[in-house]
Amino acid sequence: MGMTITEKILAAHAGRDVVRPGELINARIDLALGNDITAPLAIKEFEKIGVPVFDPERVALVPDHFTPNKDIKAAEQAKVVREFARKHALPHYFEIGRMGIEHCLLPEQGLVVPGDVVIGADSHTCTYGALGAFATGIGSTDLAAAMALGETWFKVPPSIKFVYKGELRPWVGGKDLILYTIGQIGVEGARYCAMEFTGPVISRLDMDGRFTMANMAVEAGAKNGIIPPDEITEAYVRDRARRPYRFYAGDPDAAYAEVYNFDVSDLEPQVACPYSPANVRPVSEVGDIRIDQAVIGSCTNGRLGDLRLAARVLAGRKVHPDVRLIVIPGTQEIYRRALAEGLIGVFIEAGAAVSTPTCGPCLGGHMGILAAGERAVATTNRNFVGRMGHPASEVYLANPAVAAASAVAGRIAHPEEVI
Repeated sequence: MGMTITEKILAAHAGRDVVRPGELINARIDLALGNDITAPLAIKEFEKIGVPVFDPERVALVPDHFTPNKDIKAAEQAKVVREFARKHALPHYFEIGRMGIEHCLLPEQGLVVPGDVVIGADSHTCTYGALGAFATGIGSTDLAAAMALGETWFKVPPSIKFVYKGELRPWVGGKDLILYTIGQIGVEGARYCAMEFTGPVISRLDMDGRFTMANMAVEAGAKNGIIPPDEITEAYVRDRARRPYRFYAGDPDAAYAEVYNFDVSDLEPQVACPYSPANVRPVSEVGDIRIDQAVIGSCTNGRLGDLRLAARVLAGRKVHPDVRLIVIPGTQEIYRRALAEGLIGVFIEAGAAVSTPTCGPCLGGHMGILAAGERAVATTNRNFVGRMGHPASEVYLANPAVAAASAVAGRIAHPEEVI
């Protein structure tokens, strides 16, 4: 019996010819990641071990959640990370002015490449599966051990294959595909499984859409999300990669726990309503939901393609007077390119606030906290109770075009309603 792409990558990093779901293995890691929330605890535990970092080139630290520092405690957290990076001469430390949202930044910098095993003390580390890497979130103490040893343990996950067929309608993209999928299988539908996204729709999806899909695999409970690499992947990594990379492919006789086939030709833009990423319905069925805030950004939808999509909707229009629109480019480079293309001007002319890269409002950190009774539509990845502020607030998840259209309309709206 053959192996899936996930199993092949794990086998190669464990020094094994074959691995099977359920096995416990030790695997070497290609990159370990921490941020300003998770790294300080990892650093505290790492220092108790009393060894150097296993390879400074293989550790990345990105303070992005509460930065620019929102208060004294956030500043102290960031200081711990900064001083650790200096002490251990870590070259991949990214802070204000050079940084970005970690899961946008590391692929852009070529620090994650196809065939890697990547761990990060952040649940959305699974984003890098879009490149054909095995990437998953871990706890801070596991990160400490990995920084010392250069390896960590895994239970090999079973794989679920998702096959997408048909032709996508206008305004429908990766965010809608993954929201629809989570709506179909639920937030535990892929618990500790590898979600493998395939089919003709995926083969035509750009990298921004692929990153979005892999990013939200964890919202279905998955261990990782992964997309077999192809010529679109190659075009993305060719001039970025700082290390050699390898394209893995699953075997034709690989075993899958389940296989889902979706014809998405009639799929509308999708909206996840409170309080679950699985509470999904087409935008036409959401109803008259008035909003107070719209957020376009995050590690899910803060890339250049997302900003271009939002700008298409906002060009020549104004944000509704009752709505606050916050736009957050995912990295400094995305910000720079958006500025060069005139996208930032479109946002400002429309009445939006444009922020330096930060996770900020996504986790209820800063830069857009909701008060009791307020509603937001956001391109972020979670809409749990209190996720973006007060427990009595509400967050609706949608793609950038829907978020932009909703900001103009003052209620959740299809882009075609305002264009």
